[in-house]
Amino acid sequence: MFTLIDRKDVTSESVWFKINAPNVARVCKAGQFVIIRANDKGERIPLTIADWDVNEGWVSVIFQKVGASTYELADLQKGGNLQDCVGPLGIPTHVENAGNTIVIGGGLGIAIATPVARAYKQAGNHTEVIVGARKKELLFNIEEIKEFADGLHICTDDGSEGRHGFVTDQLLEMIESGQQIDTVFCVGPPIMMKFVAKVTEPFNLKTIASLNTIMLDGTGMCGACRVTVGGETKFACIDGPDFDAHLVEWEETMSRLSSYKEEEKEAMEYYQKHREGCQCDKKGEQK
Repeated sequence: MFTLIDRKDVTSESVWFKINAPNVARVCKAGQFVIIRANDKGERIPLTIADWDVNEGWVSVIFQKVGASTYELADLQKGGNLQDCVGPLGIPTHVENAGNTIVIGGGLGIAIATPVARAYKQAGNHTEVIVGARKKELLFNIEEIKEFADGLHICTDDGSEGRHGFVTDQLLEMIESGQQIDTVFCVGPPIMMKFVAKVTEPFNLKTIASLNTIMLDGTGMCGACRVTVGGETKFACIDGPDFDAHLVEWEETMSRLSSYKEEEKEAMEYYQKHREGCQCDKKGEQK
C-alpha cells in the first residue's frame, strides 16, 4: 500500500496527489511515469511524475477526471491508500545544455512540462515555457513555473487569461521574430502536438513530443501503447514516452486513442450507478 500524503483539486477537472513512495522518488527523473491502482480491482493508470522529493520520499502526480477509473481515483482522500505505485518507468527526457529551449504544455500536459522545463533550466539552458488551456480556470502550476522559467507565455482558447489563441500561435510568433531556438519540447493533447510539429518542421527545428498513448502493463509486453515513428513500430512505455515529433504518425496515434470509447462509456455509466448506490437484480435490471 502507498499512503496518500496529500491531495487537492487543482482545477475543476484535475486532481493533484502527493504519494509516499520513497523507492520511486529516489531514482526518478523528469519525463518518467508511474502506474498506479486505486485498489486491488482497479485499472492500471499511467501518470507522468509531476514532482518528487528524494529526502522526504514522495512523488506527485496530476490527473484529469475523464473516466470511471480516474473518477474512482479522485474519490481517495488524504491519508488513504493506493494499492500500487509502480515506477519510475519510461526513458527520462534527454536533457542537455543545448542553448535555448521552448517547453510547451497544453491542458494536463502542464503537469509534465513543469519538471521537464525545470530540468532544462537546471542544465544551463535559456528556458521559456508556453502553457495553454481552454480557459483560465483550467490553468495550474503557473507560480511554480514562474520561479525558474526565463519567460512564461500563457494562451487560452477563450482569451480569459494571457493570449487569446493557441500555443502554436505563440510559438510561430517567437520563431518568426528571429528568436534563437534550439529545441522545442511539447506535451499535451495529441492534436496540439501534431500542430506544434507542423509549425516547427519548415524551420528544421528539433521538436520532441511526449506521447500519452493508451498503456496497460508499462513494460513493453502488451503492445497497447505502440506508435509508428519514422516508419517503425515503437512502444511508448519502453522506447519513450519522448519521440521526434516530426517522425510520429499522428493520425494513427490519435485514432488508437479512441479504440475503447464504447467500453469507457459503459464503465463510466456503471461507475455512476454504483457510486449512487444502484441495486440491480441478477438480470441487470434496476430495482
